[in-house]
Amino acid sequence: MSTIKEAKMIDISEKEDNVRISIAEGIIKLRKDTLEAVKKGEIIKGDVLNTAATSAILAVKKTPELIPMCHPISISSISIDYEFIKNGIKVTCEVKSVGKTGVEMEALTGVAIALLTIWDMVKSMEKDETGNYPEICITDIRVISKIKS
Repeated sequence: MSTIKEAKMIDISEKEDNVRISIAEGIIKLRKDTLEAVKKGEIIKGDVLNTAATSAILAVKKTPELIPMCHPISISSISIDYEFIKNGIKVTCEVKSVGKTGVEMEALTGVAIALLTIWDMVKSMEKDETGNYPEICITDIRVISKIKS
């Protein structure tokens, strides 16, 4: 059995400040009728995409509170974009910062929370007769770009 002798946050004090940009994306697969209801603004809990964008922005800002080894950093900008795809919604989150460490964890956190917010807002339409969710699925969360300049 292996044990961790010490856990610590990486020391970035000697690194130079750079512009850092990360873009992450992920997909939530939905039933066709759920997807149409989102497009038409007919979800009972409200505006799905604006609520998910707001939750993603909050999540990006709180990433160091959620992931213990992430450094608190200054965020310069956050953008959340959506694309309706054949069987769901693709969420993209771009995070920009000027600092000593990258922002990929922040972008990933933003995507994950946006997708979870969408799930929460549409789950009543996705339930089957047993109360389960046989079709809704969050998938393919990944970093698609990381820039340091």
